[in-house]
Amino acid sequence: MADSSFDVVSKVDKMEADNALNQAKKEIEQRYDFKGVGASIDWSGDKIMIKADTVERVNAVLDVFQSKLIKRGISLKSLDAGEPYPSGKEHRIEATMKEGIDQENAKKLNKLIRDEGPKGVKSQIQGDELRVSSKSRDDLQATMALLRGSDVEVDLQFVNFR
Repeated sequence: MADSSFDVVSKVDKMEADNALNQAKKEIEQRYDFKGVGASIDWSGDKIMIKADTVERVNAVLDVFQSKLIKRGISLKSLDAGEPYPSGKEHRIEATMKEGIDQENAKKLNKLIRDEGPKGVKSQIQGDELRVSSKSRDDLQATMALLRGSDVEVDLQFVNFR
């Protein structure tokens, strides 16, 4: 019997992220505490640019955006927000949506599967994803449960289960 396998990936649905940003933008335009403070959130290429006149307000805009991401089912592990920095009369935060599993985290996951996973489960790094294979589908499901409970800095999805 052939090996069963699945891929561990970290992807963000661009449309959902865009919808969350648009919802946050609408809320910022309507909320009383953001009137006249130059608060805004927009795409700037692949980055998300958050602007306001004070550090507290720019952090409040980031909180609004994070709440919209959660409502849209996007993990906050996928959002990489920098520290607020002054730029002229306003403060800014640059944020990005993380895609793919970097080499360091892939190695951590690989080691975790080898050390704590069921015997007979093999994993290999393929670019920015991880392929996990085994003869037993039950072992693969146990491995999925192990990875869900692991403490890594990326949001994991499991695809191509065959």
